[in-house]
Amino acid sequence: MADLLTWLVQTSWSVRAVLLVLLVAVCHYSLLLVLHCTAPKPRAPLPSEKTYLTSSATSKEPRRATLGCWYDRWLAERQDSESRIHERPVDPKVVSAGAIADSGPIEPAEVRVSVIFPAYNEEDRVLPTLEEAVTYLDETVGRPGANKPKTPASSRRQKRSTTSDAASGYEIIVVDDGSKDTTVNVCLAFAKKHDLHDILRIVKLEKNRGKGGAVTHGMRHARGEYVLFADADGASRFSDLGRLIEGCEEVVDGAHRGVAIGSRAHLVGSEAVVKRSALRNLLMRSFHLVLTILTPPATSRLRDTQCGFKLFTRAALPHIVPYMHAEGWIFDIEMLLLAESAPPAPVMGSDGVVIGSSPGIHVAEVPIDWHEVPGSKMSLVSDSLRMAIGLAVLRASWMMGVYRRRLT
Repeated sequence: MADLLTWLVQTSWSVRAVLLVLLVAVCHYSLLLVLHCTAPKPRAPLPSEKTYLTSSATSKEPRRATLGCWYDRWLAERQDSESRIHERPVDPKVVSAGAIADSGPIEPAEVRVSVIFPAYNEEDRVLPTLEEAVTYLDETVGRPGANKPKTPASSRRQKRSTTSDAASGYEIIVVDDGSKDTTVNVCLAFAKKHDLHDILRIVKLEKNRGKGGAVTHGMRHARGEYVLFADADGASRFSDLGRLIEGCEEVVDGAHRGVAIGSRAHLVGSEAVVKRSALRNLLMRSFHLVLTILTPPATSRLRDTQCGFKLFTRAALPHIVPYMHAEGWIFDIEMLLLAESAPPAPVMGSDGVVIGSSPGIHVAEVPIDWHEVPGSKMSLVSDSLRMAIGLAVLRASWMMGVYRRRLT
């Protein structure tokens, strides 16, 4: 080692500079190799996972049908568009005049609200959650084809939304993440009892993907103008959906892209948090510190990124869902990072002329009611460590170009 240091001191500056460049290059490509080996790579859905089960009005047996997928159609159009761009580059002036760089059109909504419930071995907890959700949605949104109740949305919605008001009703998609219990049968029995034929749809994943994978799979098939994912344990009060829609409408841009996330930050110091173990609270604060360090400004300012109660406008989906990689607990943060880094949307003046642009998709953090429910599938210490490591890998993968917004 001493001989090496002596040689470095005696060698010329030009040689040292070359060695430094080589060292940086080796470190750079070594990191890329590690990321390519460790970064999450979602598996393709199996054929059966593109179908759903629902109850039947005319038979005791459940009915299986093909699950419509906006994502597949969008992906085919997007890849075709990118191929044409490679062959004949588009004039940048045309792109900046109103198109959003990384998004093709998404088909219009068929229902007002889509609710995604990821579920893994939830036979004991899913029924109260479904009952609460259906009661609220029946009262505020109504079922498809029924008289349309008042939608729980901001009074500004009619002025700011660019989505057609033709969509009505709701759908619930339960994504069973390879459960080993009777979660699917429990949901089907509930659908039969409450006449939720084709409204409550159960998608069975043959192999467990993780919560993030289940949520992403459900969102690829959502038909709603607003798409909510919520934990199947019922920890979040479902009626706070109205608050999320109002919060989302406060931040939507000219392309009607917006995200609203339920937040438990206001509960810090409350009985629900104080009763948690000291270790749990320490890990929670430590993770938030890591989050602040590793994420860009808009995401790092959010006080609660992990609450399982998040709402997206339909126009926001093509900027987030196609680029998801994380399938474990860290997926929430990837969604928020993708929202923050989304391409600008045009800002239109009153005369219809583009007067500027709005960078990223804005996120509203909305206080909600929440209570802890026994039976969590999360391992406190090991999953917290995995989340911290996963966040570091996620950020490095996007920064180093392992993950990209381009699809081809």
